[in-house]
Amino acid sequence: MVSSFEQYDRLADLLVYPGPDFKSRVKNAYEYLEKPYPEAAVHLKDFADFIANATQIESEELYTRSFDVQAATTLDIGYVLFGDDYKRGAVLVGLNGEHKEAGIDCSGELADHLPNVLRLLSKMEKPDLRMELIEKIVAPAVKKIIEEFEPNKIESKEVVYKKHHKTIIERSAEYGTIYQCPLKAVYCVLREDFNFKVMEMPPQGADFVKSVGTEMKIESENHSQERQI
Repeated sequence: MVSSFEQYDRLADLLVYPGPDFKSRVKNAYEYLEKPYPEAAVHLKDFADFIANATQIESEELYTRSFDVQAATTLDIGYVLFGDDYKRGAVLVGLNGEHKEAGIDCSGELADHLPNVLRLLSKMEKPDLRMELIEKIVAPAVKKIIEEFEPNKIESKEVVYKKHHKTIIERSAEYGTIYQCPLKAVYCVLREDFNFKVMEMPPQGADFVKSVGTEMKIESENHSQERQI
């Protein structure tokens, strides 16, 4: 454990879309965590090793397949917990205000995008609010995102994607779920820093498999209507 909150900036670097400096960011994050957070570093090692040897295209494709296109899950933590419920809107409004106060540029992503929220944790000067945010929002959401990479959930999503897409983006059998590693590192650091109580998941949390199926169904119906016009 360290006395500042710089570690959350380093953790955020692991979960942004891979830019040209992604290899160095991952390496720096791993080295930063290795001594103060050895358990988190153990979780991160396989990911750090993969990125060190991956091409830029491989890193980009892995991120896209994990979080964007035919995705395993999403990094928008308000959606993870609340789906389209009005509570997500309240979370976004609150986080927007906190980001603005902390001077954080959300870089085109929503306020509840996990890397943005991690950067907020590193900069906010409200200890009580930080703790509440971690216990009620961040930690439960990260836990749920990690669970979305479990084999049975990946398989269920693949079934939905195959039903609605002619072309399926190949998922690596060896590395296709490796983003579990940095997410587990995030959860580990949060737990060590804040010793939070494990909150029960909100009952209205988004089921990513059902969400994908609903979106695909709506898209299919829209295409059918367009052909009829």
